[in-house]
Amino acid sequence: MENTVYAKGLTKRFGSLVAVNGIDLDVVQGECFGFLGANGAGKTSTMRMISCVSPVTEGELWVNGKDVKTSARHIKEELGVVNQEDNLDSNLSVLHNLEVHARYFNMEPNLARYRATEALAMFDLQGRANSRVDELSGGMRRRLMIARALMQKPKLLILDEPTTGLDPQARQIVWQRIQLLKSQQITIILSTHYMEEAKYLCDRLAVMESGRIVAQNNPERLIQDNVGNAVTEIHTGMDPVIKNQVIEVLQGSGLQVDDRGEILVIYETNYDISFEALGSLNISERPANLEDVFLRLTGKTLEEQ
Repeated sequence: MENTVYAKGLTKRFGSLVAVNGIDLDVVQGECFGFLGANGAGKTSTMRMISCVSPVTEGELWVNGKDVKTSARHIKEELGVVNQEDNLDSNLSVLHNLEVHARYFNMEPNLARYRATEALAMFDLQGRANSRVDELSGGMRRRLMIARALMQKPKLLILDEPTTGLDPQARQIVWQRIQLLKSQQITIILSTHYMEEAKYLCDRLAVMESGRIVAQNNPERLIQDNVGNAVTEIHTGMDPVIKNQVIEVLQGSGLQVDDRGEILVIYETNYDISFEALGSLNISERPANLEDVFLRLTGKTLEEQ
């Protein structure tokens, strides 16, 4: 299959700040590829270079078979982009937001109206076509931004944290629409700091930290390779003396322990230790998840960064 995006040694600097530090990347046509990381990890800077909004400092970057350094205008014609910030025109109706956007692509008015009506139906907004944008909920506005990005039938859809700030119900609706786009074989690149979103939507993920890709694979393989099938949690409570004693026992048995405050986490599944030595502490086992992967690779949870 063809690569929609190919990057080699991709770097972005802002003065002395290295926002993206020499990453290699390939996004296959028709897949949903995700960047998972905290704010400041380099996700948005990478996506802005792919969108031809921010110039590449060093390295190679090709989008839809074109070099971003020489073909930015042509690449932009083939992209649909949804930024983090809401940039809808609140002075226009829902329908007119889409039709005005179509004019940037020299779309004939009748075709623009047809595609706008089609896009509104896809995102369950047809009943709000004549509403002002400022009358919409946050979830509706987000769906409208994605609908607008599809007006020119892009080869690549770029979604920068598409559900940030939405309530769980609105987030689920956006997820369902993105899944629909996936079923139509539209190539999608998205960034997120929601673990559940990353696992639900993405065929492959790149975990970013401090401008680098620290791991890259499908969500299930990332979990299996970095954490395993399950983790053991030991609830030590607030007493630091008890926690330090437990850590000493576990490390004395050769186990790696992650300290998460009141909870200690063991990733190994085959360990030879009797938990009776830990007294009456609450000990449980649960399936491993992407949060465990992120913490093990970066040393922090997303909320801590």
